Amino acid sequence: MITTRRLQLKTRGDNDVINLTGSVEAEIAASGLKDGTATVFVPGSTVGLTTVEYEPGLVSDLKEAFDRLVPRGLDYRHNLTEGDANGHSHVRASLVGPSLVIPFERGRMLLGTWQQIVLVDFDVRPRSREVVVQIMGE
Repeated sequence: MITTRRLQLKTRGDNDVINLTGSVEAEIAASGLKDGTATVFVPGSTVGLTTVEYEPGLVSDLKEAFDRLVPRGLDYRHNLTEGDANGHSHVRASLVGPSLVIPFERGRMLLGTWQQIVLVDFDVRPRSREVVVQIMGE
């Protein structure tokens, strides 16, 4: 069986990190499936999904790492061609990627003890985001 669900959320942009673990777990529980996989996907080219230990120190470290790896103030060609200032947002999102696949067993995701699913919104402004959770299993 396959079921597709959607989460709606608002972000602050600028490396906003949002913990989705509980929401994805709730969607798996609501599906009634016991064993399978959940694909979590976020449409958009300035947002990504990953897993981290979601605690304040690491969230700050992650944000600072993106600022060091892909700085905001460089001359991104995207900013010149599109007339906006989010070229760095697109590059950061490309490095992280838009999806994850998480196995679950007996209705519980098989994440590590300190592993949570997070959305990172890299855009330069607040956004309304949709997260697609497609659950397959039995």
